[in-house]
Amino acid sequence: MFKPAPMLKVELITLERYRDRLLTYLHEAGVLEIREVNVGIAQRDAPNEFYRKAASYAITISRMAEFLKAHLPKKGGGLREFIFPPEPKKREYPYRSIEELIKDTERFLGEVEPVIRSVEAKINSINTEIERIKSDIETLELLSPFSIDSSYLRHSGTAVVLVGSVERVKFPALKEELEKSLGGRIVIVPKELKDSVVMAVVFLSRDYEKVNPVLAKYSFERLEVPEGEGTPSELLAEYRRMLSKKLEELEGAHKEAAEVAEKYYEDVRFYLELMENERNKANALGMLARTNMTFALTGWVPKEDAKKVEDGVKEITGGKVYINFREPSPEELDEIPIKLRNPGWARPFEMLTEMYGMPKYNEIDPTPIIAFTYSFFFGFMLTDFLYGLIVGIVAALLVKGHKKFDDGTYKFSYTLLWSSFFTMLMGALFGSFFGNALDIVGASLTGNPNFAMWRITDPLKDPMFVLILALAIGLAHLFVGYTLGFIVKWKNGEKKGALFDQLSWMLIILAIVLFATGKDVPAFMSGAKALFGVGIVLFAIGEVVNNGGLAALLIISDFFGFVGTWLSYARLMALALATSGIAMVINVLVQMIWGIKFLYIGPILGVILFFGGQLFSTAINALGAFVHSLRLQYVEFFGTFYSGDGKPFEPFRARREVSKLKVETGTE
Repeated sequence: MFKPAPMLKVELITLERYRDRLLTYLHEAGVLEIREVNVGIAQRDAPNEFYRKAASYAITISRMAEFLKAHLPKKGGGLREFIFPPEPKKREYPYRSIEELIKDTERFLGEVEPVIRSVEAKINSINTEIERIKSDIETLELLSPFSIDSSYLRHSGTAVVLVGSVERVKFPALKEELEKSLGGRIVIVPKELKDSVVMAVVFLSRDYEKVNPVLAKYSFERLEVPEGEGTPSELLAEYRRMLSKKLEELEGAHKEAAEVAEKYYEDVRFYLELMENERNKANALGMLARTNMTFALTGWVPKEDAKKVEDGVKEITGGKVYINFREPSPEELDEIPIKLRNPGWARPFEMLTEMYGMPKYNEIDPTPIIAFTYSFFFGFMLTDFLYGLIVGIVAALLVKGHKKFDDGTYKFSYTLLWSSFFTMLMGALFGSFFGNALDIVGASLTGNPNFAMWRITDPLKDPMFVLILALAIGLAHLFVGYTLGFIVKWKNGEKKGALFDQLSWMLIILAIVLFATGKDVPAFMSGAKALFGVGIVLFAIGEVVNNGGLAALLIISDFFGFVGTWLSYARLMALALATSGIAMVINVLVQMIWGIKFLYIGPILGVILFFGGQLFSTAINALGAFVHSLRLQYVEFFGTFYSGDGKPFEPFRARREVSKLKVETGTE
């Protein structure tokens, strides 16, 4: 806790023939981050034909999986499944080698792919036909005003018949120009629609070169008359029957696809996961080095997992391996990947740390601290017992449903569960239960207009108390941050930074506390002046050391920057007041409409407005508390000591949801 997990550098050399099974073992173990080997006399490794096939099959099976998933019959779903998602069943695959896996996959594809492709082609063909028929129906609907046989509208020969549409405002000019160009050797039959004119244009074929430019000039949109006999209206009825028949065929094809999906989807998903993991393994090959007989890899492993890796590697290779673990050197400090190591109660809060950035290997991990401060700030800002109860119930259900997955939903819900506890605590202390709702109910039941729940103070009536409390909390938070920064810098040999950048502000903060609490105690005031003086001197020296000639300007800027950072904690008060204010406004509106007795409209609308409004207030104020609590951690607190420039530990790891590999060990 407070420090990243200790890491060891691992170097490994073994025979080439163990490479596949060894990589598979490491991939499944998921505890080693592979780094690129510095190649000297050796050469870079590269995927062989089997790994290339795995990448190709992954793409093929992925397309099949997408098709089957789209046609899979819907089962379950809804809110219950979101809260309590079922855990997918895992199927075991006995892994012998990449060659055997590829052969098994090819056998599976040989059986399943033709079936899926056949159904997919059938659906695509029917859909293409449906789109063509729909297009023809749209054309026939435009041509329906013409009461002549459709064959005449498709005529070509000595005389040409063109059918199309033009904007209504352009039609007179088009007609005039066509008649003028052809000297009257043209017949135009128009049918006016809302914003356009559908027209049949009949002219001699020898005049086509004269007609075509004019039609293009006026944006004449030609219509291809669908095949068939009879008037457009008669053809329209026939095409609609054709469409209905095709839709029935499509429904049958979809049913067939659903049956195929039910039969093969889980198998397709299983082999897809196998292939995707092989493709992922292949991506690591470029970081290895090899000769004709051996290969080498290097990387980082958590110290606690080193023994496990060593034993597994020796078992895979039958002991024919050179493997070495060593502590990182000072020169490798910036290369060490960071894996956070916290007790179970704090581990979900690592998500908040990772969102900002990982600590460096020689820095403090702030996760255990923000597990408390983030939750407390959230509760201070939301500050309503019943709001906290609502958030807590939702969070508890999600924690229970997603704990087995340890996913993002679980981690986020866990942080909200902690935050809901502090929200209820602060709500009880400030007497806020849906704002002043219980005060109103108590006054109504007791007949005492001054009835009020117990509280340490009312934030709306005494905002100055809440502001002072918020600023005091801010000072404590900043003092913790500067203290952590002092410890880290001093331990890492940055003693000047520890004294001038951290200790100076620690002394100034202590002086502010003594000034605020010891006004009537001369000893406190003397101590405050001494601490403040020493702090200012250290701060000024630090500015000169760090900024040289610009120190005169930056002393004022940085000092008031600290003041601004401190005052930023006033947002604790601001959001607490906003929560109480919004809840009170909802209660006032409910009181205003409650007295409408006609058909009980007032009470009915009042209940709807009360619960709907309070739920909305819970959601909107919880969102504000989430954002501003994070801001106080990321900007104000982390700014005092934390860089977040560490590289996260990214182990060479398999992604498994429906498959489980059993790797055969031993020598060949």
